[in-house]
Amino acid sequence: MQFNDFKLDARLQRAIQTAGYATPTPIQAQTIPAGLASRDIIGTAQTGTGKTAAFVLPILHHLLTKPAQSRSTRALVITPTRELAEQILTTIRQLAQFTNIRAATVYGGVGMQPQERALRSGVEIIVACPGRLLDHIERGNARLDGVEFLVLDEADRMLDMGFLPAVTRILSFLPRTRQTMLFSATFAPELSQLAVRNMRQPERIDVGLGVPAKTVAHALYPVPQQLKTPLLLKLLGQTDANSVLIFTRTKHRANRLAEQIERAGYTTTALHSNKSQNQRQAALDGFRSREFQILVATDIAARGLDIATISHVVNYDIPDTADTYIHRIGRTGRAERDGDAVTLVTSEDAATIRDIERALGAKIERRTIAGFDYTPPALPANETARPAGTRQGRGPGAPDRGGQGRFRQQDPNSRPHGGPPARRGPAPQRSSR
Repeated sequence: MQFNDFKLDARLQRAIQTAGYATPTPIQAQTIPAGLASRDIIGTAQTGTGKTAAFVLPILHHLLTKPAQSRSTRALVITPTRELAEQILTTIRQLAQFTNIRAATVYGGVGMQPQERALRSGVEIIVACPGRLLDHIERGNARLDGVEFLVLDEADRMLDMGFLPAVTRILSFLPRTRQTMLFSATFAPELSQLAVRNMRQPERIDVGLGVPAKTVAHALYPVPQQLKTPLLLKLLGQTDANSVLIFTRTKHRANRLAEQIERAGYTTTALHSNKSQNQRQAALDGFRSREFQILVATDIAARGLDIATISHVVNYDIPDTADTYIHRIGRTGRAERDGDAVTLVTSEDAATIRDIERALGAKIERRTIAGFDYTPPALPANETARPAGTRQGRGPGAPDRGGQGRFRQQDPNSRPHGGPPARRGPAPQRSSR
């Protein structure tokens, strides 16, 4: 199947060719025909499979082939995070570049006036986070009585973040007659009830449910907690560290780790919810343009971060659930490229590792690095050893595999870190802003 087989508007076909889209992905091959047929859709697909284009193309086609008499908001996409909203807007603008269709984002952390102007001028597509959109509705800025197409993207994440009451209230302002597409990795009872109340005989599309991309190689590096940063720097020194995404559990740790990596000679930035929207966008733009080799982030970036060139995802802290693991490592191995997913683990992580391996359906290779000293630093004389079960960890406990895999030994004659030449003078302080 090719994109020409969908009989999309010629302006969209031109944009598809310009964007370099080739063969439709499985989620696109199933969702686009159903969307063009005006069917309600419940879709599930592994991350990085082209889901956004799968719902954007049918909406754009309908807007072009059935023009409205006046400008008004005809399509609404609700999503949990600002980053995901911006990613979706980028896809819409790319595919609508040869049309007059306008789109805008609505989310918190930035001024309301530009959003108010966009809403009052009647842009055809609004991509919104629930809280800020509800603010605009209550202020009378947003009229949604002309919405013909609704997309609830990452619905399970919105449920996890407590947005379900806001979403339910937003839906009460929409016409009952509309096309609704809901995408979610999992379906809790609350989402099933939402679908029953708000969708008409939805077509269910499941593609690679809960399974990471086959282009991703997985590895665990057992290490005592206090040696994670030295081991990470050793790993970075053995690979082409040009586009590495590192996940931490907390915002404070993300900032501190980014500063430590920056001091080691890598261009680094941090992304988490304490950053302003401008700082978060600058971090993403800089990482995408290769201004920064490394992005250290909390789980705010686990979904919606669509940068095809990310070569490695490193879990500095193991995620809490197997589902989060799959979404984190889904940032690499995109668009049929190979990627590496590396997780630094301690002796306390055994239960979570079992859950992840059960989800993957396979054991993950344990690795150690030849020549790395895994001996934990001695405790001060006035301290006693921590009991088992605390965050200290108890060493690697894994056979030495000599750092096998795509994290490879550094050639002493190559450039430092496989990236640009090391900076001279003090490292920039972008990561601490």
